[in-house]
Amino acid sequence: MGSTILDHVVRQRQILKQFLSDSMNQLGQQCSPLIDQPDKLDKLLQNHFKQYSFVKYLWVLDHSARQLSATVSRKKLKEGQRGRDRAARPYMQRALKGDPFYLSDAYISRFRRRPSLTAVQTFYDEDGRILGYLGADFDLRKLPYTAKLNLDKKGWLQMKGDPAIRGGLFAQQRTVSAMDEKIDDVLDLITELLISHGVFHVKLHFSSSRATIWLVDSPYDYQILNIDELTDASLCLAFPKREYFYQAKIPRKKIAKIFKQFKKLRFADETIYLRAASLNIVNEKVGLNFSCDGSHYVPYKEFLDKDNSFWFGVK
Repeated sequence: MGSTILDHVVRQRQILKQFLSDSMNQLGQQCSPLIDQPDKLDKLLQNHFKQYSFVKYLWVLDHSARQLSATVSRKKLKEGQRGRDRAARPYMQRALKGDPFYLSDAYISRFRRRPSLTAVQTFYDEDGRILGYLGADFDLRKLPYTAKLNLDKKGWLQMKGDPAIRGGLFAQQRTVSAMDEKIDDVLDLITELLISHGVFHVKLHFSSSRATIWLVDSPYDYQILNIDELTDASLCLAFPKREYFYQAKIPRKKIAKIFKQFKKLRFADETIYLRAASLNIVNEKVGLNFSCDGSHYVPYKEFLDKDNSFWFGVK
């Protein structure tokens, strides 16, 4: 299986840690001779905001984690922070146990309520004893992004939904919807939109008889189609003619097969049935939402390899 979102988080943290530890170590060494001169510490930290353009706050603590400097930002000094005991803060626990540099996990900041990080660099006297700590707070909005993002290799994902729905599963039964009655026409029309009119993602809501589509001409918006529109072949006139999208990874001949399988899953069982399904021809994913409120996101090749016996345990 390929990379996941959390893999990218780990890589981004590793790159940030290397970059921040090098630069903060250099600044920490400059703090050492000023440990007893808080005003000069403030000035030193202020001068470094040209280098640390993405830092929110800088501060210096003594060896017991009591704050010596003001809390320094680009525009002002928070003098009232002097003397603050930070020893109980989570980001200080690792530093107090001897980590030379520690980058915290992301957290929501107390006052501005934004995702943030705190880094702590330990600095030492000439005999190697801990002299103090240099701290830096970062707003994730400001941090440079350095990890290459590649999210197209996820495999099969299965997610559980509302347990209340699963608990009442066998008390329900599929009700024939307006889309069920015209399902062949609907699927043929959606196939045409995917192949010839620039639709790259579609979600079919079988139970509520509607569809949501995304077009390559307007990828940041979507269109909601009701059952009257989905059963009117002239719908194609509403969208410009487009060649099959060049970024599509699903062969156009496979679309009808995928939709045929949607139909089978919709009608295979009166209790456990397909409530909604989606298809994205760019990321090769089929999305399935069943009446038991279970959801699956499946690479299309794996989806086509499975028959009803896989989903329902029956032929």
